[in-house]
Amino acid sequence: MLRPWQRRALDALADHPHPDFLAVATPGAGKTTFALVAMIRELSRQPGPAVVVAPTAHLKIQWADAAARLGLHLDPSWSAGQPFSPDMHGIVTTYQQVASAAVDLAQRVAHGVVVLDEVHHAGDDRAWGDSVATAFQFTRRRIALSGTPFRSDTQAIPFVRYDFDEAQPDVEYGYGDALADGVVRPVYFPRIDGEMEWVSADGSHHSASFGDALDRTLTAQRLRTALSLHGEWLPSVLVRANSALMKVRRTHPDAGGLVIAIDTEHASGIVRLLRERCGVRAVVATSDDPDASDRIASFARSADPWIVAVRMVSEGVDIPRLRVGVWATTTATELFFRQAVGRLVRVTPDTRGARSMMFLPDDPRLRAHSMGISEARRHLLKRKEEQEEDLLADPLEAMVVEEGEQISLFQAVAATASDNGSSEEPEWFTADPFPAADQEGVPLTLFPPPTPGGKVPQVGQDGLPIQAMHVTKATLRKRNADLVRLLVRRANMDHKAVNLELNRLSGIKRISDATADQLEQRLEAGEKWLTRL
Repeated sequence: MLRPWQRRALDALADHPHPDFLAVATPGAGKTTFALVAMIRELSRQPGPAVVVAPTAHLKIQWADAAARLGLHLDPSWSAGQPFSPDMHGIVTTYQQVASAAVDLAQRVAHGVVVLDEVHHAGDDRAWGDSVATAFQFTRRRIALSGTPFRSDTQAIPFVRYDFDEAQPDVEYGYGDALADGVVRPVYFPRIDGEMEWVSADGSHHSASFGDALDRTLTAQRLRTALSLHGEWLPSVLVRANSALMKVRRTHPDAGGLVIAIDTEHASGIVRLLRERCGVRAVVATSDDPDASDRIASFARSADPWIVAVRMVSEGVDIPRLRVGVWATTTATELFFRQAVGRLVRVTPDTRGARSMMFLPDDPRLRAHSMGISEARRHLLKRKEEQEEDLLADPLEAMVVEEGEQISLFQAVAATASDNGSSEEPEWFTADPFPAADQEGVPLTLFPPPTPGGKVPQVGQDGLPIQAMHVTKATLRKRNADLVRLLVRRANMDHKAVNLELNRLSGIKRISDATADQLEQRLEAGEKWLTRL
């Protein structure tokens, strides 16, 4: 079953005369499902290699798992220089990997289908944009996705049509549309004021609340002061957010909370504050931690109350049980804000109509970003809820500032949170659920994708794979590695010699290139060898 907007997007894609198609849909609306179904349709009509380009390594696994649920097998472990495995339909890679293998990919994916997830990342680095243009220049269909409309302030992104500096989507499905359809949750933004005191890099002393007008540099310094681990603003807000989460968990027992931190040290301090001030433990996921993806996946499956993240849970990551957020980062761009808030909007069948909330510093930049989302929601609320929301809606200040400061000389002195009308926990948060519109999916019969070469995945009664092929192969590779270690001890040979012999016996060059059938043959050869020792 597809959502109506997804079916409309598929129809628009089918009628689209050009190879390039841009779909802009609010986080949580189901861009992944739309893109995968579109890819399956394309491959059913004309077989070819399938490629998904994701922003981060963590999202590669998420894409591969989502594709496997639809019978499409994508390899998230592919790396530059490797051939595509013949028992997979294609690969999931990252923009960074594409930059190191653009020419090679151009030959491999000619006449194939590519999905460019969060395509604005192709403009993060000139080399990334150039490599995307090179790698997919011959691809017959290029489907670009984004969670928010975007501009090209520096370099135009390949395969995207522009009107002046604005990207022009071929399909657009905004937050207001998704909210009206009951596809996403409404998000509320309690904004917390306070009194901050700090010493600037030049030695000057400052004191201000979020209501005071400041220049760009001082505005950024004020926010950093509020988020300092040594003041009282941040601990106070964490206590309020945890109280809200505990109330939600009375009716949604596994509801989770997200704190977005500045850096690894800041995240560790927030974990400590949650333990000391709230008596709860938190999971940490930071971009420099190689185990971050596993931590996020484990948290998504658990009932743990809090996860503290540094640039790891901002876009694409799917943790539907998140209900409460705390904005504790100095990053204040609108794109990052909307992607982060998107982590709180995902709907599950048992919590349809429930609300979410993101606690914010009452910084003018964040206030402006939240007002855009609140305005879409406000049009759909009942009269009583509109009046309650008015308490949260200070007049919009037309002020856009950027952070720029000498951190090494900056010193936060004190920060305290204050009640200013937007800091009180609203009654609506634990009131009756927000009435969601009826959402009737549109049935769609998926054409089976081309059967991959080699081992055919086992399927269940629904005709879909019991296990993703990439998971099956990862398990087989681990079993092979365990067998090699045992043979090294028994045969008194080194690892290289044992691996070369097993590869010879099973007819493969490298284990990373092997199909599932070849991996099983390698195991059989190793077990026979072992019995002879």
